[in-house]
Amino acid sequence: MKYNNFIGGVWTPPASGEYIDLRSPADTSDIFGSFAVSGPEDVLHAVEAAKKAFSGWTAMSGPERGRILYRFADLLELNRQDLAETLSREEGKTLSESVGEVGRAAAETRFAAGEASRMTGNHFVSDNPDVEIFLKKIPIGPVAVITPWNFPIVTPVRKISPALAYGNTVVFKPPTITPLSAIRLVELYREAGVPDGVINLILGPGAQTGDALSSHPDIRGITFTGSTSIGKRIYANSTQNLTKVQLEMGGKNPALVYHAENLEICADEIVRAAFSSCGQRCTAISRVVVSEEEHDELVTLMAKKVAEITVGDPRTPGVVMGPLVSQAQIETCESYVKIAEAEGCRIAVGGKRVEGLSAGYYFEATLIDGVKRTSPLALEEIFGPILSVITVSSFLEGLEVCNDPEFGLAGCVFSSEVSKAKKFISDMDSGMVHVNHGTASQAHVPFGGMKSSGFGAFSIGPTNSGFYTKDKVVYLK
Repeated sequence: MKYNNFIGGVWTPPASGEYIDLRSPADTSDIFGSFAVSGPEDVLHAVEAAKKAFSGWTAMSGPERGRILYRFADLLELNRQDLAETLSREEGKTLSESVGEVGRAAAETRFAAGEASRMTGNHFVSDNPDVEIFLKKIPIGPVAVITPWNFPIVTPVRKISPALAYGNTVVFKPPTITPLSAIRLVELYREAGVPDGVINLILGPGAQTGDALSSHPDIRGITFTGSTSIGKRIYANSTQNLTKVQLEMGGKNPALVYHAENLEICADEIVRAAFSSCGQRCTAISRVVVSEEEHDELVTLMAKKVAEITVGDPRTPGVVMGPLVSQAQIETCESYVKIAEAEGCRIAVGGKRVEGLSAGYYFEATLIDGVKRTSPLALEEIFGPILSVITVSSFLEGLEVCNDPEFGLAGCVFSSEVSKAKKFISDMDSGMVHVNHGTASQAHVPFGGMKSSGFGAFSIGPTNSGFYTKDKVVYLK
């Protein structure tokens, strides 16, 4: 089946007339659709539609926008199983993880829906009794929403729902390899009552559309989740028009284990956070930094748990980890295993493609011990099911190792000593810090990073208003 762009309320063929067939990463013989290949001309039409629809949408009362979003959240839950099956088919996430992702999207939408009624400003005491002064929050205008392939339901919803709640219109550019979930989302927003032109969808390669979208003068905000390199390019484009940006980028998240109270629980938390979604999460734990005295026991515990991870078709009950999203991701993981072998590291578990599953992109859950802090395995984002172990001789050395990479998204410490937990909280250069807890976030709590992991207002929760609204000061006489 052919799938087109959605512009101004109409499913519209791309100007190029070209389409690309996409295959499931779980079974490469499964072609799940033929999708539009768009270009700058399509972007121009979508931005025009969003600009035209802006005045009507922002004139609608906040509570009414909120009611539409509450209906959308209900529709997400009503269609949860169908959406989850679509997600698993095109991205490779296990069905249970996909069901959870849809539920998370509904929860985040409900918070955003409530925000539509909470666009409060400030009142100022005036020097002149005849003049009243107040500050009001107003929407910024058409917003570009550019999302990654690893969470094709919750990440777009995390951006689109608050954009709409605050009165903005949207041009949505999903990733090339997981566009079917995006189409389903647009259909549900439309069913919920979002008017024509308020949401516009552009399919196709980012190289052909990203620059046109991020440099367009009528786009007043760009919210992006993806790699740091592309995020920097989007930021450079945005400066031409002083466009606001909200960038969520890469991560190399550590778990520092130093005098942990219970290493069994610690291993559970780390393995779960490292290998859910095949490690293809920006918040996945990818490094374990552990004291010399705890190293042997922790590695033994983690190795046992990693070896028990069942890899297979994501729609099969009992499967813990599905395929990687593409052949390129498989090759990336293999390249880092070769680096580990060349550097004399020990492959404690995994390290290769899964035998007997040649029809998809399946790679073993992998634990690598003896990694040096200067290794690419310790510094670079792999975005796959590879967990590295680095040993340190002191807590301060461990904290330094945690801060080595350019990234600063999330970090966690497992320690029974309050003083060490407090030191980690104060000195860890990351936007999110977890104590005796894996790197899982919640649906109403701000989410974002430092250094090369993030720029602009944090997403999720009340901090979203810092991006999706702007201030207007009024003097009324």
